[in-house]
Amino acid sequence: MDMKLLAVFAVLAVASYAPPSQAKPISLVERCYCRSTVNSLPRGIIRELRFIQSPNCPFQVIAKLKTNKEVCVDPDMPWLQHYLKNAIRR
Repeated sequence: MDMKLLAVFAVLAVASYAPPSQAKPISLVERCYCRSTVNSLPRGIIRELRFIQSPNCPFQVIAKLKTNKEVCVDPDMPWLQHYLKNAIRR
């Protein structure tokens, strides 16, 4: 009985002195950037567009506005679909 107790304490001691992991928790890794999207956004106030595609999230479009604010744009907006088609043709 004493050997089992000693073994348990040894394992706990080694585990408590192990270096911390540098990996992010799964909940942060699999979280999508865009939780909600804007359905109407004039093209004139957009400074740049960023596109994100990941295995866990649908196609996401992030627009950086001239005010340096970032918003998620609905990828099904007509002007954005037209922009993407023109970009693919080039």
